[in-house]
Amino acid sequence: MNGAPTWRAGGCHCGAVRFEAALPDRIVAQSCNCSMCEKVGFIHVIVPESRFRITAGADRLTQYSFNTGVAKHLFCPVCGVKSFYCPRSNPDGWSVNARCLDDADGLDITVEPFDGRNWEAHAHTLAHLSEDAPA
Repeated sequence: MNGAPTWRAGGCHCGAVRFEAALPDRIVAQSCNCSMCEKVGFIHVIVPESRFRITAGADRLTQYSFNTGVAKHLFCPVCGVKSFYCPRSNPDGWSVNARCLDDADGLDITVEPFDGRNWEAHAHTLAHLSEDAPA
């Protein structure tokens, strides 16, 4: 990621869960082929904790964890959409679904493949994405 971050809103399909993420104009996102992401079409934009906030529906979220239980997959209980979650690769940050942003106009998003089927061999390549960049 690069450029000065701007707060951008997003949320689930029904609007019960809302979030904001501070994103630069140019983003490198990941399309993962793991058993979860491939089925739901999640496009990962990983941000540090300081650049993410839930603005509505935090008390309504439903959590699903599997395998190691580190990742916290959070879903709207009304429409079932996963707009964001706390990823195993970056437990100190958040992964926002680029497809759940309200308005991606002005964003230059490059989507790169990520081999999540072989997660253990590749997860280290994502670790830096939740680090706060110096101001």
